[in-house]
Amino acid sequence: MSKHNSDADVAFIAALADLLNKNDLTEISVKREYGEDDSLDVRVVKQANVVTTVAAAPAVHAAVPAPAPAMAAPAGAAAAAVEDPAQHPGAVTSPMVGTCYLAAEPGATPFISVGATVTEGQTVLIIEAMKTMNHIPAPRAGTVKRILVEDGTPVEYGAPLMIIE
Repeated sequence: MSKHNSDADVAFIAALADLLNKNDLTEISVKREYGEDDSLDVRVVKQANVVTTVAAAPAVHAAVPAPAPAMAAPAGAAAAAVEDPAQHPGAVTSPMVGTCYLAAEPGATPFISVGATVTEGQTVLIIEAMKTMNHIPAPRAGTVKRILVEDGTPVEYGAPLMIIE
């Protein structure tokens, strides 16, 4: 662990995360030397999509005895559940790891709601990371179709936050 703690380290880690995303890598590991007995070891890992939970659901439906026509509707519903919001073309993903807030402060009106029209650059939520409140702007203008996170929940880098179409 580094004795050297600065904004430069935070910027370095953010740059590594950006490099990971831009080059479609899954992991980067770097050791930054500051001098004798002072270094920073950083490992940035892109979390894989968790498909095991979704894959387990059809097995539960198959174990329940039901007539064949009744199974057709749940199978269609399971196929819809398999759709990954992160793969949606209008998905807004988290640029960092932190805690997501939908309003500027507790009890305040949320920045956006489902059905709201947003402009490019408009703040849609805040992610708190390392005691810093980071305003997350809308990457494009459009209408908010889905909000995929709840106020005060932790988010991972690259996690889908909302859908704007």
